[in-house]
Amino acid sequence: MNIAIIFGGSSFEHEISIVSAITLKSVIKKHSLEFIFIDANRDFYLIDSNNMKSKFFSSKEYLKKSKKINLTKGGFEIPGMLGAKKINFDVALNLVHGRDGEDGKIASLLEFYDIKYIGPRVEGSVLSFNKALTKCLAKSLNVKTLNYQLLDIDGLREINIDYPIIVKPVRLGSSIGVSIVKSEDELDYALDVAFEFDTQVLIEPFIEGIKEYNLAGTFGGEWILSIVEEPQKEDFLDFDKKYLDFARDERVSQANISNSLKEKIEENFKAIYNPLFLGAIIRCDFFVIDNEVYLNEINPIPGSMANYLFNDFDEVLSKIATNLPTEKNINIDYLYINNIQKVKGKA
Repeated sequence: MNIAIIFGGSSFEHEISIVSAITLKSVIKKHSLEFIFIDANRDFYLIDSNNMKSKFFSSKEYLKKSKKINLTKGGFEIPGMLGAKKINFDVALNLVHGRDGEDGKIASLLEFYDIKYIGPRVEGSVLSFNKALTKCLAKSLNVKTLNYQLLDIDGLREINIDYPIIVKPVRLGSSIGVSIVKSEDELDYALDVAFEFDTQVLIEPFIEGIKEYNLAGTFGGEWILSIVEEPQKEDFLDFDKKYLDFARDERVSQANISNSLKEKIEENFKAIYNPLFLGAIIRCDFFVIDNEVYLNEINPIPGSMANYLFNDFDEVLSKIATNLPTEKNINIDYLYINNIQKVKGKA
């Protein structure tokens, strides 16, 4: 199978997406790969596999050495004086983190141009990209979440949650703009930081020593669930640590938890996944408090696709690629307009 990995984008997480793509180059062994880069101007470039190095992008070498390509019906093509040349691949993989990739823009483009792709569809993207909407989704599915409060950039800065708290931009990931606030005199600075990245922030209680577990999965004709991971425990992973985290390609260990807790986490994951995330490999991060499972966040395009949580990531890609959702074909026959024309005697 030939997979076109789409990465980059106009996002604060642009560099993270590059790191993820470079990581997948080393992880995916059984499939051939094409690399399609979206730069900050939202132009598409075909990147030679040998140039998949971080400096190639940071130095902007791609502008001189890579071919600019166009999105077209059914895929991408390289323009030329003698006609356009189609880039051959079986399925695209949306690896654009943050804005563009996780907010539904890429999903909309790929669906509009009738391109098969692995990744969250429009509805799943919208609901998981916005942390407040994620809370609403979880509530509708009877999945527990922590209490929260929303603040707007032009609104009052009054907090009704006891300290310590955690402050997060509503539409951003990778811990960018996130702060732990232990007292009121630290609040204004933390909010100023968060509002640099978004016009709305989410406030949650920060619970010292809370148990956290990650689970990734997909549905490829059957449920394909990863191991449950208990990530390294610090106050929280800041941007630099998560940057390194996105480059992970080595398997991690299964969390030492009971079968009953593992089943609870898996049940919550399935409730969130189906049907909104069909066609995607997602990772959900959960808290566990008094043996109850709480959703922390949905990662619709996890760093390096959470490959390190699966026994055989190549097989995961194969199964999901052959079980992707498709849009219903709508036959437009102009019957309504023709009938009107007949009534008017203008047929």
